[in-house]
Amino acid sequence: MQAWVVDRPGPMESGPLRRVERDPPEPGPGQVRVRVRCCGVCRTDLHLAEGDLPPRRPQVTPGHEVVGLVEARGPGAERFAVGDRIGVPWLGRTDGVCRFCRRGAENLCLDPGFTGWDLDGGFADACLADERFAHRLPEGLTDEQAAPLLCAGIIGYRALRAADVPPGGRLGIYGFGGSGHLTAQVALAQGMRVHVLTRGARNQDLAQRLGVDSVGGPADPPPEPLDGAVLFAPAGGLVPVALRALDRGGTLAVAGIWLSAIPALDHATELFQERRLRSVTANTRQDAEEFLGLAGRLGVRATTVGYPMAQAQVALADLADGRFSGAAVLHA
Repeated sequence: MQAWVVDRPGPMESGPLRRVERDPPEPGPGQVRVRVRCCGVCRTDLHLAEGDLPPRRPQVTPGHEVVGLVEARGPGAERFAVGDRIGVPWLGRTDGVCRFCRRGAENLCLDPGFTGWDLDGGFADACLADERFAHRLPEGLTDEQAAPLLCAGIIGYRALRAADVPPGGRLGIYGFGGSGHLTAQVALAQGMRVHVLTRGARNQDLAQRLGVDSVGGPADPPPEPLDGAVLFAPAGGLVPVALRALDRGGTLAVAGIWLSAIPALDHATELFQERRLRSVTANTRQDAEEFLGLAGRLGVRATTVGYPMAQAQVALADLADGRFSGAAVLHA
């Protein structure tokens, strides 16, 4: 089979990925082998390729928004049947025994494994998955529409909950790519007022088409104080900007796994009056099940642009340069 690997991390123009031939992996106990039909392209994949996130092991295959069919089962794997369509997400395994796992916070596990970082992911013809961490997908969604839900959607949902916006409250979204446009749909369906602060005409146009309450540039003040905000853009310089936009008691949730340096914060204007700043670290399986069920009921739909698997580096370069809105998806 063919698979992309992170060969020499660096800027996309340097060609950090390389396509290689490998034997199809054999599933071990509790694992399934998934024949990849498509795989979403996440900004985390870009951070991995460019070296912002150092690869956890040499020649790892990126991709953690995997949609495919079960084609083989290892010993004891009985949750899915051969031929079932499933999704393989970012959280690939946990130890199940550390203090965080025992208290239900498996996203903070001390010895986790992440698809496309620790474990070979979906930029390939096939990949392995621990069946306990894979998910059934909502009916009525094409493979391409389902793929971005598996990270952009799930982590956006967790970030939305972390922002702690009350019913009917005012939400700010900073950055409007794969996660932002899915999170906005959930927030609007739940009756929130949504203000999008983002760069790029394509992203701003998508926000307007989704019916948000206002659209502005990332440094612009929203038209009303925010009860909560989510920062999806990997720009630490926006942290003080977003904090100043919060009403008293508001929360800013930083959703990305990587963020550029945060400037010094001014207590009086950015933190006082019980404004809160918190990060979002991965997700739990419960987050995933809740979001996928909610997405199916609310009719959440990803705006996507498709690429053949052979153009994985092109898709990542286009993501880096903001050449599309929504989410990119590779087709095997």
